[in-house]
Amino acid sequence: MLAQATFKEGPDVTALPYGNGTLPAGIRSRMIRGVNGLDMHILEAGFEGSGRQLALLLHGFPDLAYGWRHLMPLLAEAGYHVVAPDQRGFGRTTGWVNDYDAPLGPFSLLNVTRDALGLVFALGYKRTAILVGHDFGSPVAAYCALTRPDVFPSVVLMSAPFPGPPEFPFDTADNSAPPIQFSTSQQKLSAALAELDPPRAIYQQYLSTREANYDLLHSPHGLQTFLRTFFYVKSADWSGNKPHPLKLPSAEDFAQLPSYYVMQSGKTMPENVDPFQPSAPAIAACQWLTEPELGVYAEEYGRTGFQGGLQTYRVYTDPNLNAELRLFSGKTIDVPLLFVGGKSDWGPYVSPGALDLMQTKATTKMAGIQFVDGAGHWIQQEQPARLSALLLAFASDGAGTVHTGS
Repeated sequence: MLAQATFKEGPDVTALPYGNGTLPAGIRSRMIRGVNGLDMHILEAGFEGSGRQLALLLHGFPDLAYGWRHLMPLLAEAGYHVVAPDQRGFGRTTGWVNDYDAPLGPFSLLNVTRDALGLVFALGYKRTAILVGHDFGSPVAAYCALTRPDVFPSVVLMSAPFPGPPEFPFDTADNSAPPIQFSTSQQKLSAALAELDPPRAIYQQYLSTREANYDLLHSPHGLQTFLRTFFYVKSADWSGNKPHPLKLPSAEDFAQLPSYYVMQSGKTMPENVDPFQPSAPAIAACQWLTEPELGVYAEEYGRTGFQGGLQTYRVYTDPNLNAELRLFSGKTIDVPLLFVGGKSDWGPYVSPGALDLMQTKATTKMAGIQFVDGAGHWIQQEQPARLSALLLAFASDGAGTVHTGS
């Protein structure tokens, strides 16, 4: 059995300075105790004074609250109290068990949604004015709006579209054949990908394995080089990203995806992205993620490992752990919803049909779909000014302007 990363012994890191001097002016780091069983680490801006409306920003994988650092001052300057937590399993938030064999129930989508609700209340707010979820944070934000529209009266989803909750089969009482289950279709796709030459595998499956945490943490070229390459290859800086919708959820269509999404079987994620390491000039030219900033990610993940974040992939790939979501079968998001993607991001297309379902079935107040020039997957880091303009315009259109903190 591979050794699992655990929190390193030593001083309480929650009391140590955060960000190695890289946080923009006006952003502070602090802990919020007792949030749905967590001591939650947050970054916040616009915290001076009272009466500001709340903007809540939820990150994905392998990101942190730190990933919002370029956007936060822009929203604070516009008058918002901006809060970005390290989500359950990430960064300096504690109260979760850092072990592959730990129960996965605490990492269920609904419990992480409860984390967000608990944080809003702990901060003394009854509603958010802006709610944004990116990557894994997107379904969390979606379920916030789906289940508690009174608290989350508008929502912005980034990179990962929301096709709606899993559904119970409808009008099947007189059918002789059982309906096709999602798990069966996924298994068929995985089997078909494995038959390709060379064999391929979906990244979610790999990230759900016991070995994934060790592989990422012990990349052959070092953790910081792996993170640099991973951020680079999923950004607009890498010219190989030419995303487009997939026609079908077939092995042939999925094989068009880059190897950081549909991996070459038998290779680790670091091995799959290693051929795309950026050059020294490309690294020097990257202003949205400088080497000192990348060092913050390397330090945080070097301390905790990746297992906390990887638990979410295990939840997503286990139908039994998602069964509770069928409680909302047939329910729609009935608050204004804006979707934002990067023009160089494959994320919006890795679930064929999800964008269409979001517009036609999963929501009733779709405010639009915006694709940002010059951005790949990391929109909030690559193009914070353009993203800020979209968020503020969405809020000013009446999507979330009536909420104040107490």
